Amino acid sequence: MPLAQLRAPFDHPDWLFEVKYDGFRALACLEGGTVRLVSRKGNTYKSLPALCRSLAACMTVSDAVLDGEIVYLGPDGKPQFYDLMRRRGPQYFYAFDLLWLNGRDQRGLPLLERKRRLREIVPRAPSPLLYVDHVVGAGVDLFEAVGRNDLEGIVAKRADARYTPEEPTCVKIKSPTYSQIEGRQELFEKRRPAAR
Repeated sequence: MPLAQLRAPFDHPDWLFEVKYDGFRALACLEGGTVRLVSRKGNTYKSLPALCRSLAACMTVSDAVLDGEIVYLGPDGKPQFYDLMRRRGPQYFYAFDLLWLNGRDQRGLPLLERKRRLREIVPRAPSPLLYVDHVVGAGVDLFEAVGRNDLEGIVAKRADARYTPEEPTCVKIKSPTYSQIEGRQELFEKRRPAAR
């Protein structure tokens, strides 16, 4: 599900708001007792076998596809992007949506129902699988709290939305004061050949 971007937070009773965790976006695909982590571009993350094994061990359903974020958490419990890039462990998977469960497609259900079902299958802490909680209607307050705590931003989603990537129903609002964003663009820019 692609995200549009807004500059300013908003309040709306038909929307829910989540913390945007700084990491690698992925689908966690559980099948046959194993988990694969798949990137937005459809590539399998091969450098995270310990996380895949620990996710498979903690899930008690037969098969599932979860949408979420791979993160490394510092001692303060906040995501540390550069440590994740260095593959520091342990890593965690913050799940914010449920697309498939026990042989059934969940994408046609409203988001709040998918999140309710997701909450039921995420184990209690401590666990490598974490649930992304939300607030309904109060995006401005959550955005201010995110800024005070030096987190990346928030994501706003229509509470009744189906999971339809061709019709995005969610937006990200990044904190302008987030400290870990410095130098990030250069990190991901493709090197261009030097001019002759």
